[in-house]
Amino acid sequence: MILAISLCYIMPLRCIVIIRLPLFGEPDKKIGFIGIKHGNIEMVKTHQTSTIPAKTDNHWNGRFSVAPMLDWTDRHCRYFLRLLSHQTLLYTEMVTTGAIIHGKGDYLAYSEEEHPVALQLGGSDPAQLAHCAKLAEARGYDEINLNVGCPSDRVQNGLFGACLMGNAQLVADSIKAMRDVVSIPVTVKTRIGIDDQDSYAFLCDFINTVSGRGECETFIIHARKAWLSGLSPKENREIPPLDYPRVYQLKRDFPHLTLSINGGIKSLAEAKEHLKYMDGVMVGREAYQNPGILAAVDREIFGADTAEVDPVAVVRAMYPYIERELSQGTYLGHITRHMLGLFQGIPGARQWRRYLSENAHKAGADIRVLEQALQLVADKR
Repeated sequence: MILAISLCYIMPLRCIVIIRLPLFGEPDKKIGFIGIKHGNIEMVKTHQTSTIPAKTDNHWNGRFSVAPMLDWTDRHCRYFLRLLSHQTLLYTEMVTTGAIIHGKGDYLAYSEEEHPVALQLGGSDPAQLAHCAKLAEARGYDEINLNVGCPSDRVQNGLFGACLMGNAQLVADSIKAMRDVVSIPVTVKTRIGIDDQDSYAFLCDFINTVSGRGECETFIIHARKAWLSGLSPKENREIPPLDYPRVYQLKRDFPHLTLSINGGIKSLAEAKEHLKYMDGVMVGREAYQNPGILAAVDREIFGADTAEVDPVAVVRAMYPYIERELSQGTYLGHITRHMLGLFQGIPGARQWRRYLSENAHKAGADIRVLEQALQLVADKR
């Protein structure tokens, strides 16, 4: 299939199979011409779908989501990922209640294009969590998620994250306090246990308390336990063994709850297998390091009638956002660092990553850097 791209945008001097789409060519009868004007993908004489998935009217759906990842899923990352999938639920990095209440920056900032988007909160004071949840709902977030899974020492010192699994009543009270003041979903992301408290009975007691006393209806379960000392956050993502069957059993024992599974999921095939037993799947690092995995989510997970996404078109659809951010003082590299893995598995991917890594941080770097990097991929296609 040959795709012709008409570039109307003039520069200013959130493993998969991707159909080979040359950078330039003649129109196909099924596709037609694509125009890129100020970052919007326009179809001309089109009989199917555009190279960017069409928006739908679907409401919040946690069937497939990208995990909250500290230092990774910032607003630039989420804007980019949204161009790859319109139905995937995106999560912010964890934001502490202290930062929102006392911080000088706007920790709730996001772009409208990111919807559906959930705010992950870190904290353990029910009143403060309720206050922040109310602020987040007023700003338009689609969900509030409480972090009960991060095992880092820094997080534990603030009395939030995975250590809260040891105090199910406090978690329940925190969830209830938030549910009482907002109408959007309030969810929990947690582990299957902590330290030596890793029996199935312990996990069931935790879920029972938080869903009963706290009225929580939705849990995202990372299928590993967390060691609160002795392991780094990275090691806690790799060393404790995954126990998917335990999470499946949890769904069987709590069929009235909405349960999503997280941990070690690296492909849509794996995600679809988990969905045979679970209500939802959350993908973490694979979605960041290989964001192209999201390109087929709308079609394969949600059943949308969409074509494969062209990564070149996605890059160019980022240009207006990038220009706006550059004009406000953002460095190009702060945005493009999230785009390095876009062409994974495609010839030229290494050259793309290297060129951006070496040039996006330079003074005055702008969209021309991306255009040069794209040529390195186009030459291989």
